Amino acid sequence: MEIKERVRSILDRIHTSAKKVGRNPEEVILLAASKTQPVEKIREAFEGGIRYFGENRVQEGMKKIQQLTDLPIHWHLIGGLQTNKVKYAVKHFEMIHSLDRKPLADEIDKRAGKIGKIQPVLIEVNVGEEESKYGVSPSQLKELFEYTLNKGNIKVEGLMCIPPYSEDKEASRGYFAQLREMRDSLEREFGVKLPHLSMGMSHDFDVAVEEGATIVRVGTAIFGERQY
Repeated sequence: MEIKERVRSILDRIHTSAKKVGRNPEEVILLAASKTQPVEKIREAFEGGIRYFGENRVQEGMKKIQQLTDLPIHWHLIGGLQTNKVKYAVKHFEMIHSLDRKPLADEIDKRAGKIGKIQPVLIEVNVGEEESKYGVSPSQLKELFEYTLNKGNIKVEGLMCIPPYSEDKEASRGYFAQLREMRDSLEREFGVKLPHLSMGMSHDFDVAVEEGATIVRVGTAIFGERQY
């Protein structure tokens, strides 16, 4: 199956899942997770209708961004971010999905301030509290969120998560619901709007849409199995 056909099939599934729970499918952004993918495949996905692409590594993403300046792509950083890469991340990426600690918030704020940018970010929450994963623990989310409110060059637009992997996509549902509830709780307590929930990947994005995802990060289902 060609990339364009895969994209069409995924968009159909997003539409079905959204309609099932009374949501507007237009509220859901299909973000292509393009880590390790060559620029030719990214162009193909763009031709198939995708406008949002997510890279895991700053350096790899920067190269692709420079090679694809002719396309009006929204580039997001979806992988863990080291503080020494922040100055490049704020320069090249529209949104960062992986804010998870105070020193990183400090650095994003400082670097964005230097180039006169207010950097949109999502706070990554380690919903399964897995040692191998990035993300702030659910119990420390409120403290980190409150901390970012005093940062003039950061705008938190929502939350992101990667649940523990399971072959059964239904196993992710509780984690997605938990992320949505945490978001709703922050909105109520702080009187803010947090429009985005970045959750759901190739194997469980339809469940994520049913639970309120506004950004689904899909790689394999668009590009096929990753070539390392």
